[in-house]
Amino acid sequence: MGRIFDFLKNYFGAFSSFSTIKWIDVVEILLIAVFVYQFMLWIRNTRAYSLLKGILIVLIFTFAAYLLQMNTILWLVYNAGGYAITAILVIFQPELRKALEELGHKKIVSTLIPFESNKKEEPGRFSDRTVNEIVRASFEMGAVKTGALIVIEEDTILNEFIRTGINLDSLISSQLLINIFEHNTPLHDGAVIMRGDRIVAATCYLPLSDNLELNKNLGTRHRAGVGISEVSDSLTIIVSEETGRVSVANRGRLQVGVTKEELKEILKTEQNNNVKQEKLKHKRKFWKGLMKNEKKSDE
Repeated sequence: MGRIFDFLKNYFGAFSSFSTIKWIDVVEILLIAVFVYQFMLWIRNTRAYSLLKGILIVLIFTFAAYLLQMNTILWLVYNAGGYAITAILVIFQPELRKALEELGHKKIVSTLIPFESNKKEEPGRFSDRTVNEIVRASFEMGAVKTGALIVIEEDTILNEFIRTGINLDSLISSQLLINIFEHNTPLHDGAVIMRGDRIVAATCYLPLSDNLELNKNLGTRHRAGVGISEVSDSLTIIVSEETGRVSVANRGRLQVGVTKEELKEILKTEQNNNVKQEKLKHKRKFWKGLMKNEKKSDE
């Protein structure tokens, strides 16, 4: 505890130099704050968000090791830190390249001052009608052995996979899904990605899973369904072209041969989870609004 108090004393002692701050220092701090804010907005909608949370945990663990003088752990962190940064840059090279491309396409003023917050993409919440249409389409396609791959977007935005397909932005219906995956049609190859009650894109390419525990009899469609569930929190429905069985992939796990009732129950569970999250967001906004109103009333 003595080391912790000494650290805090030295840390807060640095604030005594605030009297020498100039206006250029304030501008510099604001620019850094805007950059960090924009970086967090970007990283929230990519796979790197999970990586960032992991890095924060490692930093907290390293800080605790520093305070408790765990020299072996500090030595390992010091020697492996450079290699870890290089590995992160290599692994997330596609995301970093897309971030720089998006920065080049944006207008500087609108990027620095994001007044139009309504344009921010957020995952949608699907309705009971959408659940029924998906279940109907899946088992009608399974009855005639029409292969299908339907990805339901959750909290993780799937823009990087949507870009690989053809934009539709269509209201979901069983007839539309069946027509998309019909043999010898322009859109039947690839996956359909849904957001809320709408089909965002079709013919999307998905990453294949390299999980060695998957059944060797499963084809590319099933491996793609598991692959997208490994890199996001999406729910994927796979209809086998060989057997007509309907399977569900979620969180890297594959449930093969579900029944119509089971599929509807899975979709209902996801729907209820989404509603709970939406209510929590509304409550947070409500309490934030109350706090702002109280501050205004006090003034």
